[in-house]
Amino acid sequence: MGGIAVLAKQAGHRVTGCDANVYPPMSTQLEAQGIELIEGFPPEQTKLNPDIYVIGNVVSRGNPLMEEILNLGLPYISGPQWLAENVLQGKWVLAVAGTHGKTTTSSMLAWVLEFAGLAPGFLIGGVPENFGVSARLPQTPKQDSTSKSPFFVIEADEYDTAFFDKRSKFVHYRPRTAILNNLEFDHADIFDDLAAIEKQFHHLVRTVPQQGLVVSNQQESLQRVIAKGCWSAQEIFGAAEGWKISNLDADGRFDVDFKGVHQGNLSWDLLGEHNRMNALAVIAAARHVGVAPCIAIEALSEFKNVKRRMETKGIVNNITVYDDFAHHPTAIETTLAGLRARVGAARIFAVLEPRSNTMKLGMMKSALSASLKDADLVFCYSANLGWDVAEALNPIKNKSRVFESLENLVVAIAKSAKSGDHILVMSNGGFGGVHQKILDSLND
Repeated sequence: MGGIAVLAKQAGHRVTGCDANVYPPMSTQLEAQGIELIEGFPPEQTKLNPDIYVIGNVVSRGNPLMEEILNLGLPYISGPQWLAENVLQGKWVLAVAGTHGKTTTSSMLAWVLEFAGLAPGFLIGGVPENFGVSARLPQTPKQDSTSKSPFFVIEADEYDTAFFDKRSKFVHYRPRTAILNNLEFDHADIFDDLAAIEKQFHHLVRTVPQQGLVVSNQQESLQRVIAKGCWSAQEIFGAAEGWKISNLDADGRFDVDFKGVHQGNLSWDLLGEHNRMNALAVIAAARHVGVAPCIAIEALSEFKNVKRRMETKGIVNNITVYDDFAHHPTAIETTLAGLRARVGAARIFAVLEPRSNTMKLGMMKSALSASLKDADLVFCYSANLGWDVAEALNPIKNKSRVFESLENLVVAIAKSAKSGDHILVMSNGGFGGVHQKILDSLND
């Protein structure tokens, strides 16, 4: 919603917004864009007399401002629908869907198109370091100063649209190029099972035109999605018959092949097999809009990742503190594996806040301890959870500690840390500013 606000502002509208507990980097981005942010949902905001209220999916019935909007019969629309009607109409949309990696992959794809001179618009659920903003309208390409770029890259979320529209957000986007990165069970607050999510992904596939392209891997769940019907061209990644990695060396450099033909060699700073797969999907999608793989590979070598994706927050006494958005067990596992590959035998502290709706419901608790296998010590914040975290972590109780107090958690981390350690903080929220608290405590 912050990104949509930025797009509306760039389009020339006056934009205000309200939410609860907004935290960086989105809060600072909104301030930098001159967008007035109001804390909370007081019904008096209707006195601003806007032309339209754009409603995000965190707003539900009973919200005081929403109730006032409904009582007064004021005009409202969901964020994805407003975006589809006012920004995406007539554009070549490149959508990135998947349980994991949407933000990073969308950022890679936008950067590759930018590097190639295509000046795309984009809307991403994080702040790509190559751009410094999470959203922008299409720009004017240098090679064609007469019109704006036709391309728009969007992070395509399967979460529901709004309290009055329970379809997945991505069905509004109507992409011509679609990446299906992966598909696992998540969002237990709105989906009953994996089959329900697969159905929504199939709805997305049904919107891709015949001349479009669906890029996917061979994950079983995605194969089931495609088997329900696909009327577009398809390319797969992570397999010999499609886009594939070869000759991976110890420094993370690797060759990119397509149907057995060498396309180039990529050297970059990103960690993990998951990011290598993201790169293959991006190269395939960019090729669909005319970017040669060799250009895409060159662009990715200059990719700077996204804020809150293995972002180094500071180094004190040779102890490094990272911030990462990982909150699903699979993401936790792959993030830790990537860091382990980089730091070797050095100690890794995993500092975890199980904050997502799915984690709060305890749906993933049985997979939590296994996902933390690459950590040497685990510090888990358990406040406001309805299930026993210590019990879930019992298989690794020799290396895990659970805290209901953020202050006690910070003290324990600082007391345990030694020179050469790596402290990886994982949460999909602000986590009470714990990153800076840890750094301050290490300094003290």
